[in-house]
Amino acid sequence: MILVADSSALIALATIDKLDILQKLFGEVYVPRAVYNEICKEGKSEAKALADYCQDKVQDIVSAVNLNVTLGRGESEAIILYKEKQADFLLCDDKKARRFAQNFGVKTIGSLGVLLKAKEKKLIDSLAPLLDRLMASQIFIDNETCALELK
Repeated sequence: MILVADSSALIALATIDKLDILQKLFGEVYVPRAVYNEICKEGKSEAKALADYCQDKVQDIVSAVNLNVTLGRGESEAIILYKEKQADFLLCDDKKARRFAQNFGVKTIGSLGVLLKAKEKKLIDSLAPLLDRLMASQIFIDNETCALELK
């Protein structure tokens, strides 16, 4: 399977030290250059862990178009790279970007959905401590997102 990752979910998984489960669940993981540049800025939390993880996963897109003025460059590149790679999933936590992507036939999964899949495949023992760590961090996950991902 192929996964293309956007910044928000990568940051969430880095915050709880669970980036490694992406490879185990999906096999191929790609990160658009704009996403990499966004998450690896000096001074950003988890930048070192994200830079190390993404080092061999960064991809440039063929098209340089920005899909939508309401989406950021990273989100646009992630959707384009999903299409270019004919990926199975777009990893994204941003609600607006997910809705936009889904309107174009992009199958999305968020960080909570990844954790749920990891639990189902017995890659993690329990969701509760990971969710507690996410909630205690600066990562914002609203109740609607929790309900959608964990249903």
